[in-house]
Amino acid sequence: MSQPTAPAGLLTGKAVLVVGASTGIGAQAARVFADEGASVVLAARSTDMLESLAAELRGAGHEAHAVAGDVTSAADTARFVAATVEAFGRLDGAFNNAGINQYGRLDEVTEEDFDRIMAVNVKGMWLCLRDQLRVMRDQGYGSIVNTSSVGGFRGSTGLGAYQATKHAVIGMSRTAAHDNGPAGIRVNVVAPGATETPMLVKWREDDPEAVARRVAQIPLRKAATPTEVANTAAWLLSDRASQVTGVVVPVDGGYSA
Repeated sequence: MSQPTAPAGLLTGKAVLVVGASTGIGAQAARVFADEGASVVLAARSTDMLESLAAELRGAGHEAHAVAGDVTSAADTARFVAATVEAFGRLDGAFNNAGINQYGRLDEVTEEDFDRIMAVNVKGMWLCLRDQLRVMRDQGYGSIVNTSSVGGFRGSTGLGAYQATKHAVIGMSRTAAHDNGPAGIRVNVVAPGATETPMLVKWREDDPEAVARRVAQIPLRKAATPTEVANTAAWLLSDRASQVTGVVVPVDGGYSA
């Protein structure tokens, strides 16, 4: 009697680029995508952290490569895509997760800080999208998931510059979905709420009562895990979501409901 065949993963046979893969949601996404059958290229600024994660994935039997660079550099974002095509011959999917935060009222944020967050969260997203879309248009297919935030469709005290960038990610992604749908390319967005990343850990250390109040406003009464966000991105990247494009999926426990 033959042994039962293990079910194929959501991303079996896919070549996926993960940008912002060194920590938090991005690092866990790389693990989830690999577990779902993808071959992955990991991109971020931290060479050591990327190489460590790539080695971890290879040790678990997955195919993984690391390429260090900065999303604010057009040369680097082009290298991310080129490295994926060189390794696997194609770019089936991309998860663009690089981003930084910026606290302070809009009248308190310095011009230098405003320019920096716009460069990373908006220009960096555009550069990644531009290079990925060029390859996918030549292929005639592809799937891209961009990370925004629940802050991308609401306001919040003291996060004006950050939330401006997250609104921009949603607008850019929806337009990319319209522009590239006829070419067989899907573009979607995950919008995490409070998530158990190093950023939330630091916030909890600095102001545990504020974090407790925030979690109490979430209908599910808990912050998301990076795995929960990554699972949503994996589904959006997969063929199971073949008729889904231009959508924003909150992963926030009902906070934005």
